[in-house]
Amino acid sequence: MNRILFAFIALCVASSSFAAENARPNIIYILADDMGYGDVAALNKEGKIKTPHLDRLAREGMIFTDAHSSSAVCTPTRYGVLTGRYNWRTKLQSGVLGGYSRPLIAPDRMTVASLLKQHGYRTACIGKWHLGMDWPLKEGGAADDKGNFADGYGDAWKVDYKKPIQNGPNDVGFDYYFGISASLDMPPYLFIRDRLVTKEPTLDRELWPRRKGPSREDFNLEDVLPALARETVKVIDEGAADAKPDAKSRKPLFIYMPLNSPHTPFVPNKEWKGKSGINEYADFMMETDAAIGQVLEALDRNGLTENTLIIFTSDNGCSPQANFGELAKHGHNPNYVLRGHKADIFDGGHRVPFIARWPGKIKPGSTSDQIVCLTDLMATCADILGVKLPDNAGEDSVSLVPAFTGKSGTQHEAVVHHSINGSFSIRQGKWKLILAPDSGGWSAPRPGRAAKDSPAMQLYNMTSDIGEQKNVIDAHPDIAQDLAKLLERFVQQGRSTPGATQKNDVAVNIYRHVPGRNE
Repeated sequence: MNRILFAFIALCVASSSFAAENARPNIIYILADDMGYGDVAALNKEGKIKTPHLDRLAREGMIFTDAHSSSAVCTPTRYGVLTGRYNWRTKLQSGVLGGYSRPLIAPDRMTVASLLKQHGYRTACIGKWHLGMDWPLKEGGAADDKGNFADGYGDAWKVDYKKPIQNGPNDVGFDYYFGISASLDMPPYLFIRDRLVTKEPTLDRELWPRRKGPSREDFNLEDVLPALARETVKVIDEGAADAKPDAKSRKPLFIYMPLNSPHTPFVPNKEWKGKSGINEYADFMMETDAAIGQVLEALDRNGLTENTLIIFTSDNGCSPQANFGELAKHGHNPNYVLRGHKADIFDGGHRVPFIARWPGKIKPGSTSDQIVCLTDLMATCADILGVKLPDNAGEDSVSLVPAFTGKSGTQHEAVVHHSINGSFSIRQGKWKLILAPDSGGWSAPRPGRAAKDSPAMQLYNMTSDIGEQKNVIDAHPDIAQDLAKLLERFVQQGRSTPGATQKNDVAVNIYRHVPGRNE
């Protein structure tokens, strides 16, 4: 009898352990806006901005030292995060969208949210969307794909703000949305909940120079970040209340939290003004860290920390509007030792902080030097679910689960970078080829301003020259040629991962900014 009881207890323990081992985790993906690799204290021992909550994540999780956004600017990176596909396969070949732009994600394209929702997740997006949406228009209202109205933003009053928005977050897999349509320096200056603005605009306001647009007297820039934090905490609290104890029947959460900070405008609240002792950008950075701390505290309070994968990263490098000279006087470099900044093809434009915590799966205090990309969320989620992606989804996505768990697994054959003007770069191992003679962005040499005798392309050894100071293309033309051919193949196959060939949405010319080859 005792042996039977012992066997029964052992079976129950084993079953319980298996359920816990295979319980679907909550997934929270926090995307900062214009935060440099060197802005996180745990990643930059010379940094002068205090980030205790991000430092906690790093202590309890894994730091990826060679992680990259798929673009050096906002919109294209967001497309890559949610679709697992490079933005340059779409019509967006350069620049970003506006607050009234048409949708960039095709209606029939799988997203991380639609994948997880299909497998029982409750999905929420809270923050800056910046991927376009169809605003309802009154008779005579019209805008182009980038949200430009015929007579400027004044024509934005031809939007019918009483009617539902279509083809936004709720149409690509999110059960719930709260946030702003684009960057906080772009109209409209309004909150959106699901398909409707929370309050209709009453007047035009120029909350950012030369970008006047519909808003309200009670819409304050400094209120946006706290509102996003509160809303995220609310969704976590509600998810915990609705969660069922049975791991098979509960609905886990997926929260995508694209912040508006520390992107311009730098609007720290009164509590945070002057807190850094450096400047308003640093103050806003500290407030951003505190907002992330509220999310971590909500997970702790609700007992969800142990079964939650939380990923923190940034959409691109820090913007020069942070005032690099002023930061340098205090000994702080927001882009660490990297060359360039936001918008650039140099690593300062797209190498980003990336920290993942998943108790029981990721070893606390660990580090990975694997080259990863923000497109990797799609394949990672599919791996967690144990499902195979269809060939027409996640074409440029690789699962990070093996890296998380310290096991061997498929990695990127190479990662492709893209700048604000559409310049290309490809990174494989220690080698990085830039298909342009300049920065492709805002730092020197700016597009068209490289020295006349400069090589048409650039090749850097990122192991010995992380600051991209010595162009060695003349010494290694064979390596440059091989990397260019590999990028050509990625374009032709419509994917950079194994699978059936796919079509790009438009023709793609990787040599468009290479002098003599930009036909």
